[in-house]
Amino acid sequence: MLAHELDTPAVTIDLDIVERNIATTQQYYTERGLRFRPHIKTHKLPILAHRQVAAGAVGIAVQKIGEAEVMAAAGLDDILICYNILGRPKLERLTRLARQAMVSVIADSEMTVDGLAEAAAADGVTIGVQVEMDTGGGRVGVQTPEEAVRLAERIARSRGLRFQGLMTFPTTDRTQQMFEETMQKLEAAGLPAEVRSGGGSGRRFRVHESPAINEHRAGTYIYSDTTMVEAGASTLEECAMKVLVTVVSRPTPERAIVDGGSKTFTNDHPSPKGFGYFPDFPEAVLYAQSEEHGHVNVANCPRKPEVGEKLWVIPRHACGTTNLHDEIVATRQGRVEAIYPILARGKIR
Repeated sequence: MLAHELDTPAVTIDLDIVERNIATTQQYYTERGLRFRPHIKTHKLPILAHRQVAAGAVGIAVQKIGEAEVMAAAGLDDILICYNILGRPKLERLTRLARQAMVSVIADSEMTVDGLAEAAAADGVTIGVQVEMDTGGGRVGVQTPEEAVRLAERIARSRGLRFQGLMTFPTTDRTQQMFEETMQKLEAAGLPAEVRSGGGSGRRFRVHESPAINEHRAGTYIYSDTTMVEAGASTLEECAMKVLVTVVSRPTPERAIVDGGSKTFTNDHPSPKGFGYFPDFPEAVLYAQSEEHGHVNVANCPRKPEVGEKLWVIPRHACGTTNLHDEIVATRQGRVEAIYPILARGKIR
C-alpha cells in the first residue's frame, strides 16, 4: 500500500529518516567516548528503543513508571526514570520494576529520597538515584551545589539506594559551571559523581562544549519536528514524522479545513508559522485548531488545495502528537512497511 492511500488522519514515520537520525546522533557520542541515553517520550515504541540500544545507547530514559513498565516488559533492561517518584502506589510499582530491570531514578528533595529508601529497603532491592539540578531550566531540581551535596549524602547513607551522580534538564550555558562546582564538593565529601547527565535534543551535538557531562539524553531527535527546525537544531529533511490529512471543506477562497485538529496535533508551542508545516504547500499556515478541524490559511498558496485532496503535515510537536494516537504507520520510500501500536502512549502515571 502506498502511504498517500492511507485513510486520514494518519500519523506516519519514514523509517529511512528514523534510522539515519539514530545513526548520526549515536555516532557523535561513540566517537567522543560519551554515553548516550535516548528518551523514549517521543516515540513510546519498544521496537525503536531496541534499535537505539542496538546502535550503541547505554540504555533508555523514560518520564513515568508506566513507560518504564512497558519498556521493561519488552526486554529493555537499563532504564532511567527522569521524574520524582512519590506515594505508595508508585513506589510499590517501582520496586517491582527493579526486580525486572536495572532501574534508576532522580530526586531533588529529602522527602523523595526518604520515600525511595523506605520502599527499596522494605522490598530488598537497590535503586540508583541521581540528584537533579536546576542549571537554568527553571523547572525542578536543587538550586545550589550545596543542596546537591547534602542530598547526595542522604542518598549514600540510605539503605536500598545508591548515589549515581547528577542530572539536569535542559543542558544550558550554566550547566558546566554548576556541575564542576558540585563535582568538586562531592569529591571532597568522598562521593564522586559517576554519572553527569545532560539533556535536550537541541544540544545533542554540543555536549563536547560541557566536559563535565559524560551522558546525554535526547528524545525528539529521532523524529524531529518544526519546533526543532525553527530552533536551528534540525532540518526539514530530518523530520521523520508526517501526518496525512484530507481537505474536508473550502468555505472561503482563503481558508481550507482539514480533518486533523487538536485531537490529531497538539495545541502546544504556538508559533506564527502555525501548528504544522505543509511541505507541498509551504505558504499554507495551520493557524488554528478545533477538536476535529484544522484551520488552514491558503491565501498565499499559488495553487490552493481542493476539497478531497490529501495533504502532508510535519507537526510542530512530535512528542505530543505521538501521545494522541494508538498506532503509527511506518513507511519506507513511500510505501507502508508496518503499523506499530504505540504501546507506551497515555502512560502518565
